[in-house]
Amino acid sequence: MAGHASGQSAHWPEFGRRMREWRRRAGLTQAQLGLRVGYHHSLISKLESGVRVPPAGLVECLDSILGADGELVALCREPAREPDSPQRTLLSLLPGAGVRPVPVAVRFWPATLPEDGIGCPLHGHVGCAVPDLETARDLLALLGPGRTPPRGLEPDLTHVLTALLVEYSRLSLESESATVLPAVEWLLHALTRLGDVAEDAHPAHQRLAANYAAIAGRLRMHRGQTTLSMAWFGHGLARADLIGDVGARVRLLSEVSTLARLDGDADTALACARAMAAADPTRSWTAVLATMALARGHAAAGDDAEALRAVAAAESAYGRLDERDHLEAPWIGGDQGRLRVDAAAGAALRDLAAVTGDRALARQAVVVTSQSVALVPERMRPAALLLSVRLADAYACSGEPDAAVAIAEGVRVEAEAAGRATITAELAGLRARLGRRWGAVAAVREFADRVPGPGGHTIRP
Repeated sequence: MAGHASGQSAHWPEFGRRMREWRRRAGLTQAQLGLRVGYHHSLISKLESGVRVPPAGLVECLDSILGADGELVALCREPAREPDSPQRTLLSLLPGAGVRPVPVAVRFWPATLPEDGIGCPLHGHVGCAVPDLETARDLLALLGPGRTPPRGLEPDLTHVLTALLVEYSRLSLESESATVLPAVEWLLHALTRLGDVAEDAHPAHQRLAANYAAIAGRLRMHRGQTTLSMAWFGHGLARADLIGDVGARVRLLSEVSTLARLDGDADTALACARAMAAADPTRSWTAVLATMALARGHAAAGDDAEALRAVAAAESAYGRLDERDHLEAPWIGGDQGRLRVDAAAGAALRDLAAVTGDRALARQAVVVTSQSVALVPERMRPAALLLSVRLADAYACSGEPDAAVAIAEGVRVEAEAAGRATITAELAGLRARLGRRWGAVAAVREFADRVPGPGGHTIRP
């Protein structure tokens, strides 16, 4: 049966009245029925009131679950094909539209959720079994172009998509991150085929899409594709805002703030940081991210007083983390959280020292950045490379060019081969600073000859 598109093609108030009767006969609440068919209870309410048209395929699903024996289907006429929704049309213009289905290649497959702090978007952190990898591949095969996707977000498929989100979140921080971009973008387009019009899609669908969009945008940013990166970040923010997902909104704004700094736009970086701070002042983990972004933005703008105040505020918020913060953002605690705070503080101090020429600030940047380098796990090699180049730049700002060149030369070849715009910008900034101040020093000249020029980036990532 085709999708139910036209409000004039069926007696929807009568459909809603009979649907309500069948639901009550089945002993289900609107919320319980919504969970079974993979839609929010608000859509169930609108259908029963006759003010909404069912998305394609939902009538058959409702008829089967409620045991209506074909009555609900019979109330609906065969309509003309629904034109593509604005959401689907927009997504076809975003990156990855032509990506073919890719095989599921993972190194780790969880047996249950949550994993790495990522819980099931349907059931939260209560604990959900994840289908085995063979079953996961079968479910994902249903998402290909030309296939009829499952109706709504069936729990098994949701658990598979969440498990993949865990894996791709990990890989996006590692050296092999470029290899997962086609899979991430294909899944984003597949997620849209799961839904109908945005307001009718299950919140779990929107939450997954927002988080996948954050990964896709980050990977595009690593390639230096800032326009495509911003397209994904904007798409993710729209999804997060649609369902009021504060966590996804803050994480996405943090990525946009980084992108703005990479493009040399301190004003936009600060605007993102302020929006992060306003998203939810009651959560300490969001305050940590917001104040770190404020510190970077103010430092890029050369406002030393505000930058230092934000560095102190980030440290204070980090000390206030509570049980809810660790549940919602487990990566904000332990060595990983300490790494984030120290890396941001060291970068802000380095940026200030570069603008003001204050060598005392540069020496502080050396200390804090050294601490962050020591905390990077081996699997996050790109982060280690970026922070090592930043440490060399802090030494350059402190008036120690020999130390700067020695550290940079130790990672230069690997850093250049990483193919990440953030690392390339750090290298270019270091080269320019050394050349301006110590261009006559032989070691500096040799280093400058081996490192590419700035490439237009004026503010560090």
